[in-house]
Amino acid sequence: QVQLVESGGGLVQPGGSLRLSCAASGSIVSIHVMGWYRQAPGKQRELVATIRTAGMTTYADSVKGRFIISRDNAKNTVALQMNSLRPEDTAVYYCYADRVRLNNGVIRFDDWGQGTQVTVSS
Repeated sequence: QVQLVESGGGLVQPGGSLRLSCAASGSIVSIHVMGWYRQAPGKQRELVATIRTAGMTTYADSVKGRFIISRDNAKNTVALQMNSLRPEDTAVYYCYADRVRLNNGVIRFDDWGQGTQVTVSS
């Protein structure tokens, strides 16, 4: 089993910053991709940013230049620094992990956290 636990959500004013963190736990040897998705009310879940083991990153166009994703491979954690937040960034943010190798040799695909609410409002 793999558990992803997010933290750091909350209410922030437009133009403000928040930092989300996610820790993966379980009998983990490695995680190929970690990242963040978000889902706003009435909308589909969408990619925010991902980062691979070697550090290659992908960002949604809507967050490029404002959000920064980082990870600590040794600790199996991923963080999302969100700057210049806008009301349209309001959503539940989900931590994501793909191709998680466990110490029993099993490789897991598409693990998700429970989500953390981010609200951008004055």
